[in-house]
Amino acid sequence: EAAIYRDKIKSLEDMMEKQKIDASTSDLNQDVIAMARAHDEACVQVFFVRNGKIVGREHFILEGVMDSTRESILGSFVKQFYMEQEYVPKEIIIEDEIEDSFILSEWLSSKKGQKVIIRVPQKGEKKSLIEMVRKNAIEYLAKFSDMNKRKYEKSIGALEELKQILNLDNIPNRIESFDISNIQGVDSIGSMVVFTNGKKDKKEYRRYKIKTVIGPNDYDSMAEIVERRLKYGDFPDLMLLDGGKGQVSSVKKILDKYNVEIPLWGMYKDDKHRTKGLISQEKEIELDKTSNLYRFVASIQEEVHNYAISYHRSLRNKSLTKSELDDIQGIGEKRKKSLLNHFKDIEAIKKATFEELLEVEGMNKSSSESVYKYFRKGK
Repeated sequence: EAAIYRDKIKSLEDMMEKQKIDASTSDLNQDVIAMARAHDEACVQVFFVRNGKIVGREHFILEGVMDSTRESILGSFVKQFYMEQEYVPKEIIIEDEIEDSFILSEWLSSKKGQKVIIRVPQKGEKKSLIEMVRKNAIEYLAKFSDMNKRKYEKSIGALEELKQILNLDNIPNRIESFDISNIQGVDSIGSMVVFTNGKKDKKEYRRYKIKTVIGPNDYDSMAEIVERRLKYGDFPDLMLLDGGKGQVSSVKKILDKYNVEIPLWGMYKDDKHRTKGLISQEKEIELDKTSNLYRFVASIQEEVHNYAISYHRSLRNKSLTKSELDDIQGIGEKRKKSLLNHFKDIEAIKKATFEELLEVEGMNKSSSESVYKYFRKGK
């Protein structure tokens, strides 16, 4: 309800601003420029008035301006802005005197082909316009600062929290997270995602086909992919596993084997399969679900899980595109998918009886007989 009233008030304010501009500018074309600044950031707001009516507005965020004066910031902005604009109005209203004002006016007049006036109003309607535009700049800069603060808290701020809660020596600027995926024991694969300075670093992601482990064994599979990862060096500041103490213990043996010291924690879930906390061989930490740290860790766990699942699906889709079933008369793409979805793999189809094949969706007596006979040739 508060948001609805806020939006209505904002709409009324915008309408009043438009009326104020309409009433004060007759048919003149103007750009009205004002600025707000805070610490190392500034926001320059430009209102475009054409034939006495506001036709648009733009804002521009400038960073690294702490040591610059208002005059130099606005002067540099005007130079850059109109260098890229095809249209220049007859009048530019600006809130402060700017550097090289006379030279800029001459340059803009030359570009337009007629006199361009740069005004700094001290009173009256044009001063009111400047105040209105500056108010808009202040409001947007506040939103931008809040947005940057939230981004910081979600990334670097979360890393600082992670350093404290895990008692790390340094902020974990590079975090590597690992997960294992298998569907009913078929095609186990592993994945690694990387977060650098609190952000996804997708060019560093890696996928692994499990080579040494037979069947569904998440502990040994996790140990295998981490061992393969360690051979490339350039170790992370923190290693997070999608799993509990079992996965952590398996990987810790690999780290000890290579005499590598990397902070190692598992990301464990609750009984509803939602992120709950972090666990090591010695300690378990349940995270506050309202904290930025919880959201950060949960995002890592979700990312590595989804990356593993997407890889697993791509492999299964490839297996669907080409198999021994393609050589069987009467088995097209739909029946092939039905057979694989029903039996899960080719080996199970080979062992199936005629009656079991007949139970598969889309299979009839003729196609079931073709499959049954095909896999029993030579037996």
